[in-house]
Amino acid sequence: MTRVDDEKFLFKHELKVEQTIAFGKQNARDIIAVGFDLKKTFIFSNYGYVGGAFYQNISKISRQITYSQAKATFGFSDSDNIGKIHFAAIQAAPSFSNSFPQIYGNTTNIPCLIPCAIDQDPYFRLTRDVAQKLKYQKPTLLHSKFFPALQGPQTKMSASDPNSSIYMSDKPAQIKNKINKHGFSGGQETEEEHRRLGGNTDVDVSYQYLSFFLDDDAELEQIGKDYREGKLLTGQLKAKCIDLLQKFVASFQERQSKVTDADIAAFMDPTRKIEPTIGKCVVAVPTPAPAATA
Repeated sequence: MTRVDDEKFLFKHELKVEQTIAFGKQNARDIIAVGFDLKKTFIFSNYGYVGGAFYQNISKISRQITYSQAKATFGFSDSDNIGKIHFAAIQAAPSFSNSFPQIYGNTTNIPCLIPCAIDQDPYFRLTRDVAQKLKYQKPTLLHSKFFPALQGPQTKMSASDPNSSIYMSDKPAQIKNKINKHGFSGGQETEEEHRRLGGNTDVDVSYQYLSFFLDDDAELEQIGKDYREGKLLTGQLKAKCIDLLQKFVASFQERQSKVTDADIAAFMDPTRKIEPTIGKCVVAVPTPAPAATA
């Protein structure tokens, strides 16, 4: 997993390098708290890892991308710093297995699956074009959805507006207050109208959040059905959302509190050997039934 501390520095001029490294360390702590397995996970910062085979790939990628391509892909202007332009090559390098010789050796045909937000798509479309030229395996993308802001599905969370977001650092009371006070509702103006007309799950933020965090699809479907039919009121739907988010965030915070600096260092140790699992999946082949006899 890449910690792009350098990207933060290049694109946000108010930040210092030291700040981006500190942010990156916190990002690593959060990633570990999600539950990744140390035996299968390598987290690295571009500031600490770029070099050797990784930098060789950056150079190879850089030579395949012209300025006109970068400008057309990302919309760069003449006032943008050169680091932004070159970052496209840095971002592409982890897509290729031979950038990590301590894990994969010189192998170049191991496929890479990249989960990312849609705003990162231009980087990896360019990467796929370059991969073909270098005779490397093209990466495959898995686009995540943007989590809607509390103000509704067409809005976006903002770090500068605490009332637009549920933070993973929020306390239970904060989560409850934010959902109740700021969570956009798909319900009707009055209880009578809601009972008669039902609610709109397509725009209701509490329902949208449940669609991300509720594991039981059958339960989610039933909640949506009851809300659309007016059997479930907005306050009741919000209460379900609040309860689920409070438990999810509290569980994450508990795991996060147990992640030590030593844990982060272990995940980021470039000399640590990780046994690749590629090609080691065992597929059970059913035993053919015995032939019928006359």
